[in-house]
Amino acid sequence: MKKIVLVGNPNTGKTSLFNTFTGLNQSTGNYPGITVDKKKGYFTLDQIKYELVDLPGTYSLEPHSLDEEIVLQELISNKIDAVIYIADATNLRRNLFLFSQIKDLGYPCLLVINRIDKLNKSGLKINFKQLAKEYKTSVIPISVKKSIGINELKKELAELNYHTDYQTSFTWEHNDVSEITKINSIKNLYWAWLIAHQKCTLKLFNETDKKNIISIVKKDPVNSESILKQEATERYAKIDTLLEKTVIRTNDDHSLSRKIDKIITHKHYGYLIFFAVLFLIFQAIFSWASIPMDFIDSSFGRFSAWLGENLPQNRFSQLISEGIIPGIGGVVIFVPQIAILFGFISILEQSGYMSRVVFIMDKFMRRFGLNGKSIIPLISGIACSIPAIMAARNIENPKERLLTILVTPFMTCSARLPVYTILIALMVPNEHYYGFNLQGVILMGMYLLGFISSVLASVILNKFIYHESTKHFIIEMPEYQWPQINNLLHTLISKTKTFVFEAGKIIVAVSIILWVLASFGPSKTFDNAEQIVKENYTQLSELNFEDELTSYKLEHSYLGYLGKGIEPLVKPLGYDWKIGIGIISSFAAREVFVGTMASLYSVGSKQDDTKTILQSLKSAKNHETGEPVYTLAVSLSLLMFYAFAMQCVSTIAIVKRETNSWKWPIIQTIGMTTIAYIVAFITFNIFN
Repeated sequence: MKKIVLVGNPNTGKTSLFNTFTGLNQSTGNYPGITVDKKKGYFTLDQIKYELVDLPGTYSLEPHSLDEEIVLQELISNKIDAVIYIADATNLRRNLFLFSQIKDLGYPCLLVINRIDKLNKSGLKINFKQLAKEYKTSVIPISVKKSIGINELKKELAELNYHTDYQTSFTWEHNDVSEITKINSIKNLYWAWLIAHQKCTLKLFNETDKKNIISIVKKDPVNSESILKQEATERYAKIDTLLEKTVIRTNDDHSLSRKIDKIITHKHYGYLIFFAVLFLIFQAIFSWASIPMDFIDSSFGRFSAWLGENLPQNRFSQLISEGIIPGIGGVVIFVPQIAILFGFISILEQSGYMSRVVFIMDKFMRRFGLNGKSIIPLISGIACSIPAIMAARNIENPKERLLTILVTPFMTCSARLPVYTILIALMVPNEHYYGFNLQGVILMGMYLLGFISSVLASVILNKFIYHESTKHFIIEMPEYQWPQINNLLHTLISKTKTFVFEAGKIIVAVSIILWVLASFGPSKTFDNAEQIVKENYTQLSELNFEDELTSYKLEHSYLGYLGKGIEPLVKPLGYDWKIGIGIISSFAAREVFVGTMASLYSVGSKQDDTKTILQSLKSAKNHETGEPVYTLAVSLSLLMFYAFAMQCVSTIAIVKRETNSWKWPIIQTIGMTTIAYIVAFITFNIFN
C-alpha cells in the first residue's frame, strides 16, 4: 500500500478532493482552517491500494499554529510515498511558495491546479505545459466542484514514478546543517535546515538522534530569521519569473466578491448583517421545525402507549415502553432543529461568508484577549464544542488559542438545544409578534448569552494567563461561491446522524439504567407498595390508584433514594429530586436531560400514556406541595444552569488533549459548574 498526502494552502479544495477519492464525507467549507487534524481514507487504482491523508492547510513550512505543525511533522516523518499538492488556479503566486518548499523535500509530487472553471471569470490563462516543464513535474488542471480532470488525475497518480532525483533548489553553507544530514532518515540539506530551527520536529526522532541534533544546533545556532528572509525573497523571485512565462491576465479583475465585500465587511453594516443572519437562523429553528417536531413528539407518545397495550405484560416490555422509547423520543424530536442549525452553518462555511465574519470580528474580539480567528471555534461551538475546540489549532498565538479553548464551551452547542427548546416551550407561548416567533427570540437571547459569557470569561482569564508572544492576524478572503448541494446534504445528514446515534447510544444506556433503578427498591417499603397505597388511599379510582402506586414505587425505588440523597444540594435552586437525577445523568451529555425527564415522567404516570414530552412536564406536580414542578422560576433557573454548566465528558477529554494537561479542564469544569450553580440560585430566588 502506498501512502499519499494531500497538501496545499487553506481553502484550495483539498478536503473536497479527499472526499472524491475516498468516498468519505469529511467536513468541507470555504474558509481557512476547516481541516484541523489529518484525515485518513483509502482507495484503489489498478489493483494498488492507496492510503490518502488530508493535511490541514498551511501557507509555508514555517508553522505558526498547531495544525501547521501537524503538516511539517507529517512531511518530514519519512513515511510518505508521494505528495499531491493542490493549488488554487486564481491565486498561483501564493500557492506556489509552499509547493516549491515541498519539492525541495525531494518527494515525488503531482501539482494539481484546482478551480480551473473560474479562470475565465478571473481573467486568467495558464500555460499548464510550460508550468510542468519548469517544475519538472506533472501538472493536472481540475475542478473538483465540476468534476473536471479527476480521471486524468487518477491516471497520472497510477503512472507516477515514485523515485525522484530532484535536487534541492536552496542550499545554505552551514556546517551544523551539513552535520544533521548525516542522520540516516534525513534526505537533504533543506530537510536538515527545517529540523535545525523547528523544535516541534524533534519528537519524530529517537532519543539518540534527538540529543545529536540538539548538540549540533547548540554549537553554532542557525540564524533562522535571516535565512527565512533569504528563502522568501529567492522563492518569490523565481515564482514571479515563472508566472511571467506561464500566466496571462486578459482583463482587470473587479470580481463580484470584492463588490459584495464592500457591504458585507463594512465597519457598521457588517455587524448588522451578521446579527440579521443569526436572527434568521434562530427564527427558523423554531418556526420551520415546529410541525415536524410536533409530529415526532406525538408519534413517539402514541407508539409508547401502543407498545404498553400490546406487548406482553412483563418487566422487559415495561423497559421498552416506559424507558427506552420515551428516552429515544427525547432526542429524535429535536432532529428537525438540529438539521436546520447544521444546514445554516454549512451554508455559511461553503459560501465564503464565514471568512468575512472572522475579518469583521477581529477588532471586536481583540478587546477581550482573543482575535478574529477565535470566532470560528466560537461559532462552530454552536454545533458542537469538540470540533470547535480542535478548530482553535488554527490560531497562531498560544495565549489566544488557550483562551479560545477555555471559553468555547460557554457557547450554546446543539446538545443544549433540546434542553433550551423544552424549557422555553414551558415558559413562553408559541406566539408571533410583528411576524417574529417569540420562542425564537428567547432562543436567540440564550445564544447571545453564551457568546457574551465567553467574551467576559476571556477578559477575566486574560488577566491570569501570561504568555509572551507576538500578535499577528492573517485571514484569506476566498471568492464567494454557491454551496454545493452534495456537500451540503452530506454535511447535514452526517452531522444529524452523528447527533442522533451518539446521543442515542448514551440515552438508551441511561434509560435502561434509570428504568432498572426505578423498577426495584432496597426495602420492604417498595415490595409492599401496593398494600401500603391501598391502606392510605381507600377512595381512589382504578386509574388514580395506578398513578399513585407507580409514583409511590418510583419515590421508594433505588432511583428515588438516589434522588432524595442529592435533593438537598439542588433544592436551593428550586429543583426536586427528579430534576436532580436529570442533572446528574446529563453530565454524560447535556441532551440526556430531556430523555431522562421523559423516561421518569413516563414511569410516573398511567393516566394518559399518549402525552407528549412537553405535556408530561407541564402536568408534573411536586409530590410534597402539589404545585407544578416547572414554574417560571424553576424553568428559568434550569435554563441558566444549563447555559453555564460544563456538562460534557467528551468536551473535558478534548480540552485535556488539546492543552496536554489536566490542569485546564479541571479549572474549566469547576469554574463553569460553580458559575452555573450561583447564577441558577440567584435566578430562582429572584423569580420565585
